[in-house]
Order: sequence, then C-alpha cells, then structure tokens
Amino acid sequence: MIARDPVVNVFVDSLVQASGLDPRRGAEVWGYVDKGVLEALCHAGGNMVPVGADDAALRAFAAYALRRGRNCFQILGPVRAVDQLWTVLEPHWGPAREVRGEQPFMVIEGAPTVAPDPLVRAVEPVELPILYPACVAMYTEEVGVPPQTGPDGTFYRSRVAELIRAGRAFARIEDGRVVFKAEVGSVGTGVCQIQGVWVDPEYRGQGIAAPGMAAVVELARQIAPVVTLYVNAFNTPARRSYERVGFRTVETFATILF
Repeated sequence: MIARDPVVNVFVDSLVQASGLDPRRGAEVWGYVDKGVLEALCHAGGNMVPVGADDAALRAFAAYALRRGRNCFQILGPVRAVDQLWTVLEPHWGPAREVRGEQPFMVIEGAPTVAPDPLVRAVEPVELPILYPACVAMYTEEVGVPPQTGPDGTFYRSRVAELIRAGRAFARIEDGRVVFKAEVGSVGTGVCQIQGVWVDPEYRGQGIAAPGMAAVVELARQIAPVVTLYVNAFNTPARRSYERVGFRTVETFATILF
C-alpha cells in the first residue's frame, strides 16, 4: 500500500519501518479491506494519517476512529482525505485548535539549483544544548505551543538528540548560536522528508534560507535520493526559498491540530 506512492507516503513509511505494526510500540495501523483485498491504510498514533484512502475507506476510518476515541494530536495527509475525515469527526472531536487547510507538498529529485551554504553541516552530539533551543523556538513558532507543554513535551528533547545521533540534524552555527537549521525527520524507501526548517529571526531577510536549504538537500540526498517537505501555503517566503532551491509541488496536504 505504501509503495503505491512512496513519495507522498514517506511519513507513514518511516514510522512503519521504525516501529512495525505492533501497537505496543506506539501506534496502530488500520486497514480497509474490500472483497478480501487491502485497499487503504490509516496510521493512528500521535498522528492520524490516511494512506491511499477513497471515500468508502475514509468513511470507515472515521467511524472506527469515533468508536476508538481521539488519541492523536493532529490529523494530516492529502487535503481531500483530511477534509473528509474532519467532516465526520469535527462534530465529536472539534473544535480544532487550528486548521491548516492548504500545505503544498514539495519534492526535489536532483541537485539543488542554487549554491549550497558551505557553513551548513551535520550537528555533533555535544552540540545538543546549542541546537535544542532553536528547535524549541521553531516548534513554538510552527505549532503555536512550546513542546514542553504540548503533546510532544515528554520526548521532544530525546527526539532531537536521536536525530543528531542519526546524522539527520543540520545547522549553521556561529559563535555558539544557530543561524539556520533543519532536520530529516522521516526516511522511507528511497525518499526522505525535511522538517523543522528555521532561520534565527535576526538573520531573516538576508538570503540565508535558500542556500541553507540547498545544503540540507545535498546532505539529505546522501540519506535518500528523493527529498520532500510540506509547507503552509501562507508562508510565502519559505515557499519561494524552496522553489528557488528546485522543489516543485506535487500534492496538497492539510493538517488539523488539537
């Protein structure tokens, strides 16, 4: 099921490869079966993410979710699927803290089209105390609540440390301060996904983001050849930076935040 569209499904692919299908390891994966054939999936943990779901599968997943109760802190995925799930779930699970109804899902499959920033590099484990405050600032800016008080609070620091150990956290650090950073949050089959892109507010508007992203793309392509991300449609500066680097939009996502 995931391999039908490994690019769009990279997030779920990464989770399943990391944790398998055992719900005791953090999440359930629901399957929609029609006439003995598995037709769709829904990853149901901290994130609820449909995979390959048509209208019938989405109705079934929504009904099952209502019986199980909400344990996720966001619903995300292709906009059509998220909208249909939320139409059923909102009367029972709403109101949402925020609805992000248009998030371009972008892909780059080759070398970046701008010169990479040579100062962007992998973060060393001893630099966790330097990187972590920037990650908190990014999370707070992006999600609207600090990770220490949100649903990620109990494991956010350990997750950042894990990404550093895995060689998937990248930053430009000057005088002990993070100027630019991003991580590869998900790794699937030949595909990876960048997350947590952040520029120190004092350095914004100085042309740092595009070269920084170009450097991250080069580093990420050593992990997987196809690099993805998704971004809020209203974040025009970020979208322009990604387009300059060579990203193109192939899908539109949506996210419901609780």
